[in-house]
Amino acid sequence: MKKISFLLLLAFVCMLSVAYSADKLSVYKVKKLKGSMKIDADWDKAQWKKVKEIPIVNFMGQIPAFQPAVTAKMMYDKENVYLIYKVEDRHVRIQNTKFNSSVSTDACVEFFFSPDKEWPLRYFNLEINAGGTAVMAYHKDGKRTNVKEEDFNVEVAHTLPKKLEQEISEPVTWFLEFKLPLSLIAKYANYTQPAKGVKWKANFYKTSSRSTNPHYITWNVVQNPVPQFHLPQYFGTLIFK
Repeated sequence: MKKISFLLLLAFVCMLSVAYSADKLSVYKVKKLKGSMKIDADWDKAQWKKVKEIPIVNFMGQIPAFQPAVTAKMMYDKENVYLIYKVEDRHVRIQNTKFNSSVSTDACVEFFFSPDKEWPLRYFNLEINAGGTAVMAYHKDGKRTNVKEEDFNVEVAHTLPKKLEQEISEPVTWFLEFKLPLSLIAKYANYTQPAKGVKWKANFYKTSSRSTNPHYITWNVVQNPVPQFHLPQYFGTLIFK
């Protein structure tokens, strides 16, 4: 009887925890891009000037000796979504140069998103290391489908080399920008067209799991005992303006 009572109490606490985290989900309002924009990793260009920053500040797992400072910005138009990341970093590793290789072991920024408002737990992961090499896949009901390299028409710009022979141990600020066509999303999943008032679920990450300073950083808090980004129940909310 005591064991049953303990299990019921534990289940109740878990329910409260999930409910609390749902109430605290991060929200970001995505500004619409007017006109065109060159993808060149320029954080200071005019189109990004008045766009609100996305703070990627929540560390998962062991806190690293050096804590990178990471922010991002996002915009959209009728055909694309746009992201730019600013990373004040150290111990920067870039080893992976093949599409769909283990880029998260390098200095890497990531955008996980659920573009179909009817299915918030079905999502894409787009991971790009500081050298511009990417991984992208779609996750539906526990099944992963990798995006084919010939389909991957995401335009990426970055300020660091494609590969580093050795880590950059000293402080360095690097930038990465990309344009993700909605037509690519449509090849693998249904999506809700971005427009004023439309909501997507998403999370933004920074990691470098095999550097000499491993770390895992999120935008929306992920409540898990070990670092894990593939938990769409902890995605925050994007609201298109």
